[in-house]
Amino acid sequence: MEKITKETYLKWYEDMLFWRKFEDKLAAVYIQQKVRGFLHLYNGQEAVLAGALHAMDLTKDKMITAYRNHVQPIGMGVDPKKVMAELYGKVTGTSKGMGGSMHIFSKEHRFYGGHGIVGGQIPLGAGLAFADKYFKRDAVTLCYMGDGAVRQGSLHESFNLAMLWQLPVVFVCENNGYAMGTSVARTSYSTEIWKLGLGYEMPCGPVDGMDPVTVAKEMNKAIERARSGGGPTFLEMKTYRYRGHSMSDAQHYRTKDEVEEYKKIDPITQVLDVIKEKNYATGDQIKEIDKRVKDKVKECEKFAEESEYPPVNQLYDMVYEQEDYPFVQHKL
Repeated sequence: MEKITKETYLKWYEDMLFWRKFEDKLAAVYIQQKVRGFLHLYNGQEAVLAGALHAMDLTKDKMITAYRNHVQPIGMGVDPKKVMAELYGKVTGTSKGMGGSMHIFSKEHRFYGGHGIVGGQIPLGAGLAFADKYFKRDAVTLCYMGDGAVRQGSLHESFNLAMLWQLPVVFVCENNGYAMGTSVARTSYSTEIWKLGLGYEMPCGPVDGMDPVTVAKEMNKAIERARSGGGPTFLEMKTYRYRGHSMSDAQHYRTKDEVEEYKKIDPITQVLDVIKEKNYATGDQIKEIDKRVKDKVKECEKFAEESEYPPVNQLYDMVYEQEDYPFVQHKL
């Protein structure tokens, strides 16, 4: 892992601020019904991604996650304009407007979704790692899930095989405290989720998911272990989301005071405080970053607004490879 320097902090600040503002814009256009369906926002959890990206080798490592998946592909290198266009359902989107909010995907940048089925991505993450081991590729897969997904049987099956075959995978639980609107304490006898790894003798542990420095260091250990043939790791990132599970969440299960307490340790604020404390940037330089972020979000919105919707015949192109597939009336 590269040393955490002044440049790292400045990059973290700009990246995390952009991810936050990008999704704030999505929330605004969702209310205007320009983005439809479900919308699960990442606000508050940005340090988990920022720290992981610093530890990864983006030329070969892979990432797979659940449906809270808009900013991860951007971090992996996907053009944010295409991500926003996908949420708008436009043909210029990452999946030509056919996937939407929960199914962002980029084979080019090794981001494999975006999965709406709770826990569905966990065996897929193990499978990606199996392929890398089988073909002797020096790559590691990061497989993310929420705290609700760890109650799925697929997690235990994947853990067992990952240890049996010593797969190069890092399983990461982003524990934001609530599976949709249900706290971990109401659904699990043990609230220390990381301990699930102990049953498989898998290296595991808790991580402060609000601090990108801590995340980067722990992810680096896990990634290097996997890359060197040491097998999988399970990390529980203790984090928090400031918005509801989705845009339709009334959030009756928690108080406003609880949310405000967690905002005191906002990862963006933490990084900005270090930048100011160590004089990594002047006030004017910080304002320049803020303006750059604002302009970039506007550019993404403009691109999505002005892009075309997919043609109707694309419905057939996305499903059937065989052009003369029987029983399909292709007359439009």
